[in-house]
Amino acid sequence: MLSGLVIVDKPQGWTSHDVVGRMRRLAGTRKVGHAGTLDPMATGVLVLGVNKATRLLTYIVGTSKTYTATIRLGQSTVTDDAEGEVTATAGTAGVRDQAIYDGVAALTGDIQQVPSSVSAIKVNGERAYARVRSGEDVKLSARPVTIHRFEVHAIRRSVEAGVLDLDVTVECSSGTYIRALARDLGNALGVGGHLTALRRTHVGPYSLEQARTLEQLAEELNILDMSQAARALMPNRELTAEETTEISFGRRIAAGAAPGSPDAPTAEHPAAAFAPDGSLVALLADSGNYAKPVLVFEPGNGASASTAAGKA
Repeated sequence: MLSGLVIVDKPQGWTSHDVVGRMRRLAGTRKVGHAGTLDPMATGVLVLGVNKATRLLTYIVGTSKTYTATIRLGQSTVTDDAEGEVTATAGTAGVRDQAIYDGVAALTGDIQQVPSSVSAIKVNGERAYARVRSGEDVKLSARPVTIHRFEVHAIRRSVEAGVLDLDVTVECSSGTYIRALARDLGNALGVGGHLTALRRTHVGPYSLEQARTLEQLAEELNILDMSQAARALMPNRELTAEETTEISFGRRIAAGAAPGSPDAPTAEHPAAAFAPDGSLVALLADSGNYAKPVLVFEPGNGASASTAAGKA
């Protein structure tokens, strides 16, 4: 059965769900999922898991992301991006370059960010964007995010339009809203701001260089196999033939790191364990002197993966 990751270069105007639906048809299976939504306006890296590889998506969702974007200062919108109607305008002639750099610096590092009110975050069981569209005034709570890098590449001023466009790169933790960064930078400068373009270039170890358009994938279904995907994503552990047999039955083996070591894999951040032939056998977590499987991909004697892992 075909299993692996597909790195898609998502087209503008498509939802992540649209892309999943297209991939189900291309791969001939219903078992397809994605590792983190991209807004319809955005393009770039969308990681999909096919069949058994959907079980890797949990560990991809929380990885850092990198984006290139264009921020427009001088206009605020209801959605904090170009898809929403303009709610306020302000002249940007008085905004100095140094003030922009200072504002960017203040939004770099560990910050508290209020997500856009039209995000997919659930409020009392309903998506925030659905509540906004029904006319409700939605206020979301701030949450901690980390902006590893917020770099300005170009500052472009339009005297006629009275706006100012910034071309930027943002590397950030999972859960960061780039349009919220645009909004907050504009508000800090007193002129408002919103996002006009967004392209995701990296999701964890997976990059735009690996991505294929849907048209390319329709011609040739390029899939990163399970072993390659896991090797790039998490720490690796090479198993002996005996260890492979034990793990394939869900039994524990000796720990891969010294007890208490900061490098010891955990259930949240496991190691990928490989058989001598290079195939992915399981994801392992250390517990004291032993390592036990979190997930088993090649269970012994036909035992189901969930049953085998449950024997640890």
